[in-house]
Amino acid sequence: QVQLAESGGGSVQAGGSLRLSCAASGRTFTGYAMGWFRQVPGKEREFVAAITWSGGAPVYADSVKGRFAISRDNAKTTVYLQMNSLKPEDTGIYYCAATSRPYLIAAAFYSYWGQGTQVTVSS
Repeated sequence: QVQLAESGGGSVQAGGSLRLSCAASGRTFTGYAMGWFRQVPGKEREFVAAITWSGGAPVYADSVKGRFAISRDNAKTTVYLQMNSLKPEDTGIYYCAATSRPYLIAAAFYSYWGQGTQVTVSS
């Protein structure tokens, strides 16, 4: 089992920034790709960003490209999501997830999920 715990959510005005963290514990973190997803009530969980174990070639949803940056520190078993130029439509619960599969965009292929952290962006 891999346990994931998100932190760093909060309320900001449009144009502001937040940095989310996801700390992993439990079985080895080695080899797992990590992703960030978000969800609003009544909608499906939406892919935001993902990064491989090596940290190379991160993947982003079109809606966040150029504004969000995913990174990881394997020594600290932590993944980060730097969110800049936030918009009201970025509001939602943000979840981090871990996968050993190569399909980074689909939520169905992630095995482990955190409890989520709320991000609210006001206009």
